[in-house]
Amino acid sequence: MLINFLCIICLFLQLSFLFIFVPLIPSQVLPPYAGSQGEWNLLHESIGISAMHMQLLHDNRVVMFDRTDFGQSNLSLSSGRCRFDPYDTVLHTDCTAHSILYDVATNAYRPLMVQTDTWCSSGSVLPNGTLVQSGGYNDGDHVVRTFTPCDDDQCDWIELPQYLSERRWYATNQILPDGRIIIIGGRRQFNYEFYPKSDEDLSIPQTFMLHFLLETRDHAENNLYPFVHLLPDGNLFIFANTRSILFDYKQNKVLKEYPEIPRADPRNYPSTGSSVLLPLDERNGSTSVQAEIMICGGAQNASFALATQGVFIRAISTCGRLVVSHANPSWVMEEMPLPRVMGDMILLPNGDVIIINGAQLGTAGWELARGPMTRPIIYRPLEQTSRRFSVLEPSTRPRMYHSSAILLTDGRVLIGGSNPHIYYNFTNVVYPTDLSLEAYSPPYLSAEYATVRPKILSLNETIGYKATFQVRFSVEEYLSAGVVSVRLIAPSFTTHSFGMNQRMVVLKILEVSHVTSYVYHLAAVAPSTAEIAPPGYYLLFVVHAEIPSSGMWVKME
Repeated sequence: MLINFLCIICLFLQLSFLFIFVPLIPSQVLPPYAGSQGEWNLLHESIGISAMHMQLLHDNRVVMFDRTDFGQSNLSLSSGRCRFDPYDTVLHTDCTAHSILYDVATNAYRPLMVQTDTWCSSGSVLPNGTLVQSGGYNDGDHVVRTFTPCDDDQCDWIELPQYLSERRWYATNQILPDGRIIIIGGRRQFNYEFYPKSDEDLSIPQTFMLHFLLETRDHAENNLYPFVHLLPDGNLFIFANTRSILFDYKQNKVLKEYPEIPRADPRNYPSTGSSVLLPLDERNGSTSVQAEIMICGGAQNASFALATQGVFIRAISTCGRLVVSHANPSWVMEEMPLPRVMGDMILLPNGDVIIINGAQLGTAGWELARGPMTRPIIYRPLEQTSRRFSVLEPSTRPRMYHSSAILLTDGRVLIGGSNPHIYYNFTNVVYPTDLSLEAYSPPYLSAEYATVRPKILSLNETIGYKATFQVRFSVEEYLSAGVVSVRLIAPSFTTHSFGMNQRMVVLKILEVSHVTSYVYHLAAVAPSTAEIAPPGYYLLFVVHAEIPSSGMWVKME
């Protein structure tokens, strides 16, 4: 009898795996202080395009775009405009939009016009707030496009044809301490260049070889959209496939190669995982800032080849953390509650990381994934290991290949896109093209935290490095200065599950004082260097007892 009973149990466990049944264990359930499991809200059933790329700007509007060679979108260009492009692979004349500007406050949007193909491109925001988007496909692969916010709704994309020295398709951008942008890699591009160009003198090289990208290319590539993070020492952390380096871009020199991530499963496109630089904490002074990288999810080595044959294997379920500021760092691996490929990792204002979107089986690419991963996961980096992961409320909408997500000013996460097809395809497919826009409210926005949620009343809108600045905020049930923090977040340019330029700096607080009633005043110290916080616009949050305020824009200069 006992043997039969055990066999039944074994059979049940095997069937559970086949159906990807993942019961929640206590360590995965949100603890009592974390409120609800969050809330999903549909903002628009259709915005006309599939939001493949997203960037929040400092006027609280979001630029989104997909690509010009999908065919006609579901949104017409304004004022009877049309795009005429004899080199487009689908339509030479197209009177529909492939980019929009979304207003967070009003939930309204308007069409923008891109002339050349933006498919699988990259971007960064300059210190003055202008979005610089680089590359794409076909006639767009050497183009730089800029978008500068305006007050009269007349601003639109400006294209700089043939500005790039090399084709940039699946490249990665990173804003630098001097305000320039470094553009790294792309398909069959084992090099990097800068925007703006250093000099008009043609004798000065504009492109610099990076052999590491060639070394990390395998049969499925797996080195596209490399993970790039600017470190506090001014060098770059670059991860491609399974390997990573410390790179001095000024001297074009690899300073160090870090240990290979355990199990040697690829993490970059098309085996798409995601990565963040965990919060840089300056509360103990700039000389002790620890830089730690986290990488989660991806696809197993054989995933791409098998998926092209219709066989979809389980995605990677591990995350790795690497303290790159240590002399001899090693990866510390953790197991996620659920496997995930094509998940977006977003830094939340309280220092947690949300992992959202993606699939459980297969890899990135046309029709190459199955098993939508509709449940977000929150990861708490400073918690005990057994309490770090929490599985949250699922969405009803699959967000597969070509979906994206970004943080909004009020602490919500904006989610859009999903188009695993060569063209827009709404019928007779497993996962139709999705033109909708959703917002996810993490547990900290639950109404039960209203009394401990701070509200920023005033602050310095421009901040100099190392300067002391003032913030006035209110909170109904103030606990203590020990649970108050001030955090700066650089919003990401998100595409293909990677938030380029995303970073958080936790600032040193000098004092917190009671002013009157529910009003409090704090004095904080701005980031110490441009390597820790490159110049430009940031969202500033006051966090009280792990509950963040809405963000306010400040400019570092």
